[in-house]
Amino acid sequence: MTTTFTRYRDDLEQPAENEDEIIATILASMGRANQAVAEKHRHGLRDAHAKSHGILAGELRIHADAPAPYRQGLFAEPATYPVIVRLSTAPGDLRSDELNTHRGMAVKVIGVPGERAVDDGAITQDFLLVNDERLPFGTLEKYLEFQKVLEAQPGQTDSEIRSSTRAAKAVAAVLTAARRPLPVPVEVATASNNDILGETFNSLAALRHGDYVAKISAAPRTPALRARTGAAIPKGESALQQVVADYFAHNAGEYDIRAQLCIDPAEMPIEDASVTWNEAKSQHVSVATLHLPAQETYSDARRIYADDTLSFSPWHALAAHRPLGAIMRSRARAYPSSSHFRHGYNQVAAHEPQDISELPD
Repeated sequence: MTTTFTRYRDDLEQPAENEDEIIATILASMGRANQAVAEKHRHGLRDAHAKSHGILAGELRIHADAPAPYRQGLFAEPATYPVIVRLSTAPGDLRSDELNTHRGMAVKVIGVPGERAVDDGAITQDFLLVNDERLPFGTLEKYLEFQKVLEAQPGQTDSEIRSSTRAAKAVAAVLTAARRPLPVPVEVATASNNDILGETFNSLAALRHGDYVAKISAAPRTPALRARTGAAIPKGESALQQVVADYFAHNAGEYDIRAQLCIDPAEMPIEDASVTWNEAKSQHVSVATLHLPAQETYSDARRIYADDTLSFSPWHALAAHRPLGAIMRSRARAYPSSSHFRHGYNQVAAHEPQDISELPD
């Protein structure tokens, strides 16, 4: 049976009447949290994924043999692009790596021609990926409720967060045994704390994929990376930085960049990123290889450039990969707001790279 994929059209998005009001409330809360973290560290940080663990240069190698529906936009023709990859963890604060939290992989593809999703004058295509299949706070209403939890976190110690995690695990065990859904804060607090290099990362929310709609993911391709899936990390405040540095000091690594196409917006919703798209009905198909050679991953110059100068946003994108859905529309305002605060607080000019040579060694 031939699968029929959903064709992209403008009315796939259905904004709620009160969307602008909810987004404004979310942004106000984020701004207060940003300010609290900046005052705590005397330095402006990202409102999410503040702590980096490795900054890598590499290549995105577009496949020539992907099935036709998957060869769209950036992935339409075989080509090789330079990339900058930033590995991170989710909190908008600098927390111990021993805390349970989600991991992130941000990929910035450089030198990408074509019509832009927004008129930003850039030649980059960013993919922001997280090691989960769904976003627990996948609607604006859930996002707002969870943002209230996040706003309180800058005032909490790591020890207090550990205590909250233990309580969340106990609640999760009871609810799971009763086959009841987990509240968003419980689900987020009980995220696994595994080796970052073995994780599979997903866009969580939908993107336009040329003529279609997709979610994008990055899965370990190199056997040595796949062997790390689910592996524990060493103890230590910054254990993940060392894990990444130790591996890439002597080894290359590759990830499969994959697209999962939407087949039915009723089953695979655009507006609710908390729903996992069923892989039995639409597989993840490899469209490119992310190649990362052996290198030094965390020099002072690289960290400062990636953490203080660069910004990553799903809206640094081609029109062919325009972000879709309520969460992505909120990010169209949230990411510039956070970037403006961070760069202004630190008195550092924001900059989108034109060439990979701009990334320090």
